[in-house]
Amino acid sequence: MIGHRESAAKGHGHGHGHTVSPGADRRLLGGALVLIVLYMAVEVTIGLLAGSLALITDAAHMMTDAFAIALALVAMRIAARPPKAGFTYGLRRAEILSAQLNGLTLILLTVYFLYEGVRRLVDPHDVEGQFVFWTALAGIAVNVAATMLISRADRRSLNVEGAFQHILNDLFAFISTAVAGLVVWTTGFARADAIASLVVAALMLKAGYGLLRDAGRVLMEAAPTGIDPAELGTRLAGRPCVQEVHDLHVWEVSSGYPALSAHVLVDAGGDCHAVRRDLQELLRGAYGITHTTLEVDHVGDPTGGAHGHCSDSHGPRHVSDDDDTHEHAGNTSCDH
Repeated sequence: MIGHRESAAKGHGHGHGHTVSPGADRRLLGGALVLIVLYMAVEVTIGLLAGSLALITDAAHMMTDAFAIALALVAMRIAARPPKAGFTYGLRRAEILSAQLNGLTLILLTVYFLYEGVRRLVDPHDVEGQFVFWTALAGIAVNVAATMLISRADRRSLNVEGAFQHILNDLFAFISTAVAGLVVWTTGFARADAIASLVVAALMLKAGYGLLRDAGRVLMEAAPTGIDPAELGTRLAGRPCVQEVHDLHVWEVSSGYPALSAHVLVDAGGDCHAVRRDLQELLRGAYGITHTTLEVDHVGDPTGGAHGHCSDSHGPRHVSDDDDTHEHAGNTSCDH
């Protein structure tokens, strides 16, 4: 029997695959946070003076932006801590919890602004359209700068992606508010302000749902997006010398950190070491999975067969077809 787990020294393929370092990610998010907080204070003041729900909605959204970025920065520091005690993977899922909390705040704010928007559609308030228009234009400029900063960070992280979605949706919200302000200013149609706030609420709902869904998949240890476990198992079982693959599990410890474990049965005369190396190369090259635990046994081995630990295996069994259907694997041989 052969069990194998690649060492941390070799890396797991879960780090930053781009040229920006984690430290640079923190600086980019920090710069966006400063821009957001400074402008938010200005927008709240003008929104109150102009009587604009759209501006107040935008300001509240910017507050969640600031919270999302601050939470992302904290989560990045926590997740970077090395494994210790009972946390054998470290605290990487702090980033996933951060993304889930960001999604939840967007959903909760959506409920409030839907209520306020409908109420103002029924009973519109006086709005200073000129103030709203020019303030929203300034907000667009600020959000473009913040969006560009965060887009340069590693968005494969759900944590960073959560902050990015907050900022991007706020940019769309400012565009909607600017249009509403121009309509109110030029036509006097005050309900345009409430309509803009409802558009913002819809965008927040979409982004919040997406974050909750993606974070939930990681927490529930679902297969990474884009990887079909059935197709992967069939492909592993089709490699030379492999007779069966079962107890196949593929999941994400954190965003961008896929992991896989499986029990593999090979021909009675097969080289378990060579098969394991071949499967690891396939997983690395075709699926980007480098953190693997492959238990490789010979067919009929009592320690791994029907009388071993897999007598009640989890999930489907992926069984090899005849030798003619095996994938070509270069010099991989079944012989010792």
